[in-house]
Amino acid sequence: MFAIDSIDMTDARAPARFLASLRDTGFAVLRAHPIDAGLIARLHAGWARFFADPAKRGWIRAPGSQSGYFPFRSENAKGVAVKDLKEFFHVYPDTALPPEIADDTREIYRQLSDLGTTLLGWIQEELPAGIRDRLSEPLPAMVAGSDRSLFRVLNYPPVGEDAEPGAVRAAAHEDINLITLLVAGSEPGLEARDTAGRWHAVPCDAGMIAVNGGDMLALATAGYLPATPHRVVNPAQGDHTARQSMPIFIHPRPEVRLAADKTAADYLAERLREIGLAD
Repeated sequence: MFAIDSIDMTDARAPARFLASLRDTGFAVLRAHPIDAGLIARLHAGWARFFADPAKRGWIRAPGSQSGYFPFRSENAKGVAVKDLKEFFHVYPDTALPPEIADDTREIYRQLSDLGTTLLGWIQEELPAGIRDRLSEPLPAMVAGSDRSLFRVLNYPPVGEDAEPGAVRAAAHEDINLITLLVAGSEPGLEARDTAGRWHAVPCDAGMIAVNGGDMLALATAGYLPATPHRVVNPAQGDHTARQSMPIFIHPRPEVRLAADKTAADYLAERLREIGLAD
């Protein structure tokens, strides 16, 4: 049975339950986490204003950069020709930001990065010895000093009747990184796929943070922790509600060796080409 565990972070059993949920489903959902609810609310409101303002185009990323604003239909899932129905803003530690939301954005980046390190520590402690010993270095050490973790603010505009056939808000894909922390979206729509090919809604109640494993974690653990395919489906016909979500993708330092023949930098460059965000 596909059941994503909802985990109270203050529970003494939380680390073991967290690893078990990631292993069984690729996802876990956190409650009683340390991310400030007021901060999340301010960011949802502030970034909604940004995406509604035509001046956003002044923040378009520079050629070759992965930092800044990416206009509507910039990205496709790996192996999918049709572009996703979304726009987004990429935030790294040195990214220039709209002044009115800069301080809050940098603060949530810090809080989510720290939480990501904590969760990687839980995974490290709970992994079987044989899997733990194959890692090139402990998981928390892989991200220590890394400036590659990506906070992505996503806006999914209302889906119009003129949408290209087959276009969805986010086609089925796996994430590139070690783990992703996703502040609950403003609307439902996130789904995960089980091993039988069935899709299941990922809980998105206010105050929850969904966590999933990425391809880098799957590679580093030789598949012990899977990268589960997930997608964001279009709303029901006639529902013209926009959707926002704010994930952070926790990335190791570029030189970290994920496998004998592949560093994190090698893997990231390969995947960015596959999804249309790099040449």
